[in-house]
Amino acid sequence: MNNYLATSNDLPTLIVVGNGMVGHHCVEQLVARGAGERYQIHVFGEEPLRAYDRVHLSEYFGGRDAESLALGELALYHTQNVHLHLGTPVVEIDREHKAVITRNGRMTYDHLVLATGSYPFVPPIEGAEGNSRLVYRTLEDLDLIRAAAKGAVRGVVVGGGLLGLEAANALKSLGLEAHVVEFAPRLMPVQLDDQGGAALKAQIESMGVQVHLSKATGSITAGEIYRYRMNFAGEDFLETDLIVFSAGIRPQDALARQSGLGLGPRGGIAIDNACLTSDPSIHAIGECAAWNGGIFGLVAPGYQMARAVAASLCSEDAEAFTGADMSTKLKLLGVDVGSIGDAHGATPGSRSYRFIDEAKSSYRRLVVSADGKTALGAVLVGDNSYYDTLLQYVQNGIALPADPAGLILPRGEAAPALGVDALPATATICSCHNVSKAAICSAIDEGCSDLAGIKSCTKAGTGCGGCSALLKQVFEHELTARGVEVDKSLCEHFAHTRQELYHLVRVEGVETFEELLAKHGKGHVGCDICKPAVGSILASCWNRPIMNPSLVPLQDTNDTFMANMQKNGTYSVVPRIPGGEITPDKLIAIGAVAKKYDLYTKITGGQRIDLFGAQLHELPDIWGELIEAGFETGHAYGKSLRTVKSCVGSTWCRYGVQDSVGMALRLEDRYKGLRSPHKIKFAVSGCTRECAEAQSKDVGVIATENGWNLYLCGNGGMRPRHAELFATDLDDETLIRYIDRFLMFYIRTADKLQRTSVWRESLEGGLEYLKAVVIEDSLSIGDELEEQMQMVVDRYECEWANALKDPEKLKRFRTFVNDKGSDPDIHFVSERGQRRPATLHELKLVPVTEETA
Repeated sequence: MNNYLATSNDLPTLIVVGNGMVGHHCVEQLVARGAGERYQIHVFGEEPLRAYDRVHLSEYFGGRDAESLALGELALYHTQNVHLHLGTPVVEIDREHKAVITRNGRMTYDHLVLATGSYPFVPPIEGAEGNSRLVYRTLEDLDLIRAAAKGAVRGVVVGGGLLGLEAANALKSLGLEAHVVEFAPRLMPVQLDDQGGAALKAQIESMGVQVHLSKATGSITAGEIYRYRMNFAGEDFLETDLIVFSAGIRPQDALARQSGLGLGPRGGIAIDNACLTSDPSIHAIGECAAWNGGIFGLVAPGYQMARAVAASLCSEDAEAFTGADMSTKLKLLGVDVGSIGDAHGATPGSRSYRFIDEAKSSYRRLVVSADGKTALGAVLVGDNSYYDTLLQYVQNGIALPADPAGLILPRGEAAPALGVDALPATATICSCHNVSKAAICSAIDEGCSDLAGIKSCTKAGTGCGGCSALLKQVFEHELTARGVEVDKSLCEHFAHTRQELYHLVRVEGVETFEELLAKHGKGHVGCDICKPAVGSILASCWNRPIMNPSLVPLQDTNDTFMANMQKNGTYSVVPRIPGGEITPDKLIAIGAVAKKYDLYTKITGGQRIDLFGAQLHELPDIWGELIEAGFETGHAYGKSLRTVKSCVGSTWCRYGVQDSVGMALRLEDRYKGLRSPHKIKFAVSGCTRECAEAQSKDVGVIATENGWNLYLCGNGGMRPRHAELFATDLDDETLIRYIDRFLMFYIRTADKLQRTSVWRESLEGGLEYLKAVVIEDSLSIGDELEEQMQMVVDRYECEWANALKDPEKLKRFRTFVNDKGSDPDIHFVSERGQRRPATLHELKLVPVTEETA
C-alpha cells in the first residue's frame, strides 16, 4: 500500500490518533507552540464529527447540536501543516516501518501520539443486544437512544456512576420513566461513601428517578408489559422498554495490543512520566494511557498529559506527569456532588467529621490526618458551595483551623472562611488547564486588567467553568493587593453598578435615561453598555412601551424593531402562544400570514411558531394581521419572559395530577412583557414525569397530588444548570406570590445581562438565603416586591398593538426613508418546500438582471 496523502515538504511527520477532547487539546497545544513549523501534523478521528465536548454531552437532548458542542474553531485544523482526517479510524500500527494503516492506506510517522480514549464496558449478559444494548458515550450513541425512546415509556440505566446518572437524566429529558440499576450497594461508589450515596439516592428519587441498588442483571428476556425483562438474582426482575449500559469504561488499547506495545496490569497503554510508551517514538495520553498501572477517567489529567507531550515534542521543558488529582465537582440531575482527595478516609489513622441533614438529604464529610492538622479529603452531596475552600485545604496542605468541623457546618454557624490570600502561589485555580494562582498573578503583572483578558491569556475558566467564582475572587484580590481599585462601574458614564442604578431609578422615580444621566452620571449621550442596561431597568420598573420616543434610543437592534434580526438582514416574527395552547382558527391565521408573505415556519422549543424571512417594511402589515387574529407579541426579541411551556396535564394525560395548561396560561398572562436583566423561561409539568422539562427553566413548576413544587434558577443555555427545588406542595396563590417575589428580587439585585442561574450561584448565602427572603420575608420587602410586580402587570400593553396605532412609530419600519419597497440585496432559495437565506456561494450563482443588479 502507498501513502494516500503525500507530505508537502520534508518536515518530519507527527500523527495524532484520536480527535476526542484530549487529542484536540494536544493539537491546540502543539499549534500554540509553533509545531506547524517543525512537523507535518496529521490528526485521525474515528467519528465523522470533529472534537466535541463530552462533558456536556447530555445537553444534546436539551437542544444543543453537534456544532455548538464542537471544541474550539475549525480554523485550528486549517493552520500551517495541520491536516484533519475525520471518519478515518486507524486500524493498525506497523511499528517496524513506523506507519499507521487506515482503510484509505498507510502513512509513515516520525512521532505518534495515541489519544484513542476509552469505550463503554457492557457486562456479558445473556440477551443484551439490539435496543437492549445501548451505551452512552458518543453523539451517535445519543441518536440511537433517542430513536429507541420513541414509543417507549420506561428506560433503565445499568450503572450508578457519573455517566450512568447523566444517562438517567437524558432518559428523563426524553420523557421516559427513568430507573437506575447499580451492582454496588450505593450510587457513585468510587467517589462517595455510604452516607453520601444514601443522600444522593434520596435526592435523585425525589426527582422521580427510581434507584435499585445491589442488583446484578443475570439475563434479559422478553417482557410481559414492557419490551424487556431484566432478571436479577432470585425471582426479582424489572421490565423496561430500553436499557442503557453505563457500567464503567475500559481503555481503548486495541492498537497497542496489536502492535506489541507494553500494557498496564489492568489494560491501558503503559506510559512513563513523559507519557512515552515502550516505543520511544510513541506517546499515549488520556483514558487510553496507564500510568503506574492506573487509568485516569477525567478530562483534566488528560489535558495535563497533552500539555506535557506537546511541550516535549516542541523541545520545551515539559512538566513530568506523576499522577493527577481526581477530585471532581459535579451536578447530577440538579444535585450538587463533590469528591475531593481521600474521600473514603483510606489513609491510616485518618479521622472524619460529618454533617448530615436528613430533612434535605444533604451530606458533608471532611477527612483529616491523624493529628488533625491537615485535610486529606471530602465528600459533598447537596451543596457544592463548600467545594472550592475544601479543595484548596487538601491540595495545598493549608493548616486547618482549631475546629475543622466548622469547615462543613452550615454557613450560619460562622464557618471559618479561607481567604484567597491564604492560597499559595502554587495553588491550582483551574484544573482543566492547570492554571495556578501564580500564573494569574503573572498575567495581571503583564497587563491583564479584566477577567476576559485573564481568561484569554491563561485559559482559566474556559474549560468546565467550575473555577469561575474562585478565579474572580483571586483576580479582584490581586488587583486590590496591587493598590488597584476594583472598578465595578457600569461604564464610563455611570460610576454605579446595575443594582445601584436600579435603586436610584426606583427610589427617585426616574423614567428617562437623560434624567438619570444628569443626576447620577456624566457625559451627554451614554454608550452601548449603559443605554440598554438603563433601558432594561426602566422597563422593569415602569413598563412603558419601548417604542416611546424617549426609550427607543436605549434599545438594541432587536428591541428597536420588536423582532429578531436574522443573518441575511430579515426578521423573525413570534406571536405569543400561551402555554402552547392554540385554537385551529389561530393556526389557520398563522398559516395564512406565513403563506401570504412567504415566510419560513418553525416550531420552537418553547411551543410557539416562529416565522422567518420578514423584511423590515413587512413587519407592521404582518403584525396587523396577527393582532386582528387575536395574537400578541411574544417578546422573542426582548430580555423578558419568553415562554411558559406546558404539557397537557390532567386535562388529557392519564398521568396528570394537576391542570398544567391552566397554570401555564395563568403564569404567562401574568408575567408577559416583564423586562429583566436576561431572558426568562418558565415551564409547568402536570406530573413528575416532567414532559415540559420544568427543571431546565428559570422558573419550573411541577404538579403533585397536593399542589405544585416550585423549582428556580435553571437554564438550558450555553452554561446549563438544573433548577433547584425551592418549595413543595404549594397552592395556586402561594405559588404565584413566591414567583412574584423571586422575579422582582432577581430584577432588583442581578447584574446586567445576568441569567437567574448565574445570579443564584453568585448569591451570598445561596438557596437558603433566597428562601429566607422569598418565603420568610427576612428583609421585610415581600409586600413591596409584590406591589412592584402588580404595577408591571397592570401596565402591560402589547408593544406591537401600541406601535400600530401610532403613525410616527411606524415610520421606523422602512428599509429606505423615502421608499416603502423591499431590500434588493436580500435573496432567498427554496429548500424542503420553504425558502431560506441564500448562501454566499449560491448568491454567486444568481444571474445578474436589471432587478438584481
